Amino acid sequence: MADEGFDPEEVPEPSDEDTRIADAAASALARARAAAAEKGLRPGMKPKKRRRPIGHAPVLSGSARDGRDPALLGDQLDRLLLDRGWKVDVAVGSVMGRWPEIVGPDIAGHVEPLTFVDGILTVRADSTAWATQMKLLASSLLARIDEEIGAGAVSELKIVGPGAPSWSRGGRRSPDSRGPRDTYG
Repeated sequence: MADEGFDPEEVPEPSDEDTRIADAAASALARARAAAAEKGLRPGMKPKKRRRPIGHAPVLSGSARDGRDPALLGDQLDRLLLDRGWKVDVAVGSVMGRWPEIVGPDIAGHVEPLTFVDGILTVRADSTAWATQMKLLASSLLARIDEEIGAGAVSELKIVGPGAPSWSRGGRRSPDSRGPRDTYG
């Protein structure tokens, strides 16, 4: 029973496919050895530690913020406003909402913002005297608005006076008259 071992005559001949696989593996091993020798590596060497460039800290998990953390809601809203082109409209909307803080309580008591269209902020004064005063203060008011929301958001300030009563309808209307101005010579 000592002869029960390996019999070389019973080993089958390798097929063409087995030979191709062995050649491909030997070729890949030879390429890997050549690449390692090119890098200066020899069999049995310990791999070198990778060094990070100076100033590049490792990405560690912990309490510090990194790119894997969820984004803050305010940051996401700012990005949405920029992507949609709404940044200026929201800024001017904040001017309308904070009008008394921006212009002061005296002006806010007599002048209110109405609309913002194409860079023109329209405000209405409660009297013609306040409308005239606002026309004189328009440049300083535009400068104050630029301080609050950024330069260039509001390009022009349009000031309108109080609404006058309409004489085209009502009990005092005369069919052939031009209104009250036809009596003032």
